[in-house]
Amino acid sequence: MKITGFLYAAGLGTRLYPLTASKPKALVRYNGKALLDNALDKLFASGVAKVIVNVHHFPDMMVEALRQHPCAGRIFVSDERAYLRDTAGGLKFAEHLWQDSDLLLLYNVDIVSNINLNSLINSHIQNHADATLSVRHRQTQRYFLFDRESKQLCGWRNVKTGEEILTRSADNAEELAFSGIHVMNTALARGIPSVEKSSVTGFYLSQSENRRILAHVHDGDEWCDVGKYDQFRNLLS
Repeated sequence: MKITGFLYAAGLGTRLYPLTASKPKALVRYNGKALLDNALDKLFASGVAKVIVNVHHFPDMMVEALRQHPCAGRIFVSDERAYLRDTAGGLKFAEHLWQDSDLLLLYNVDIVSNINLNSLINSHIQNHADATLSVRHRQTQRYFLFDRESKQLCGWRNVKTGEEILTRSADNAEELAFSGIHVMNTALARGIPSVEKSSVTGFYLSQSENRRILAHVHDGDEWCDVGKYDQFRNLLS
């Protein structure tokens, strides 16, 4: 089975400003190491055949940094400098780079975690899932809703605004926060609409009525989203 990593690194990094005023958020350093290198090393350690990195903000700086990585020969750039396509749109845009793969291991560059990616992949395969989302019991504003027993995605909820989307019966649902790390079959990814911009959240919800979109709960792992300046500054203090 061929697995390709996809690293989301194209964002503007507005939540990390002013650190991103002169460089992309992927090159912000955490514990002496760029977020980009931290994510790439973790993905390659999981055994992926190659990693696709999408770029937009300071793209030339990103390309140069990727050329200097020890695994540069296995890194492919998806250039979104023309405009950002969001999470599903960006994945679809890079289809020509992953079309020969069976699975996609997707990772947000501003996530730092000791999650066992091989455990996530094995869970996905053993449960015959179409997609598996790493999730945690943590406080946030937006939650995915999963059936407590089957771990099947059944909706989404914004607890601040009250907005809610239900795609299945939610009588036995629990709120779980997305960790920005997920696995998707390429057979499912090929169904992402060919539009200029679209979100993977909306895509998963649109597919959850008939596809196996499952939760992988990893509460025991260390996890942090360092994409927000205040949180990042607190981590370094």
